[in-house]
Amino acid sequence: MSQYHYLFKFIIVGDGSVGKSCILLRYTEKQFRDEHDTTIGVEFGSQVFVKNEKTIKIQIWDTAGQDSFKSITRSYYKGSIGVLLVFDITNEESFHNVLKWYNEVNDSAAQNCQIVLVGNKVDLESHRKISTIQAKAFADQHKMQYIETSAKTNYNIDQLFENTAMEIVDKIEKKQIEFATEDSGVKLGNYYKQQNTKKQEDDCKC
Repeated sequence: MSQYHYLFKFIIVGDGSVGKSCILLRYTEKQFRDEHDTTIGVEFGSQVFVKNEKTIKIQIWDTAGQDSFKSITRSYYKGSIGVLLVFDITNEESFHNVLKWYNEVNDSAAQNCQIVLVGNKVDLESHRKISTIQAKAFADQHKMQYIETSAKTNYNIDQLFENTAMEIVDKIEKKQIEFATEDSGVKLGNYYKQQNTKKQEDDCKC
């Protein structure tokens, strides 16, 4: 699909080995790999979907979780309108570090960005260390949405990206997001550009 209404920049952040790259791969390529190389710096993917008569293109940057890549990955926070903050429900440390990632994102991402807390690896329910109630309470406290996913089984993966994107569309339509600036993380798609061109041509005919 070459035409779309909006293009959004998303970023996936969180500790190493929580499944960020697997989430990206599952959404953009509909694949899952048990063994995945550690992300060096950033990885990139994109996807287009249609919902509520809106065609949305998402550009997704998957960042490395290791401290050694911080100077590289932090620059990608800038201008991100969608932020997926991922932890592993079987790893307490990855959840405890969520606040650190949250603060970093707020320092650098786009104003009024949509931040979603993602509890990944729910296919390992028997090894769960962080309860849904605990994670949701943290998300509510920091005014984030909360969703649980499994990149392995594809549980809630499409919903994660598409619901986040539609929340952004809702904010745009309510004029809660200003996207005229370069760092807004939002671009009007060629669908709107063509409509504007046609309107200008019609105006000239009057």
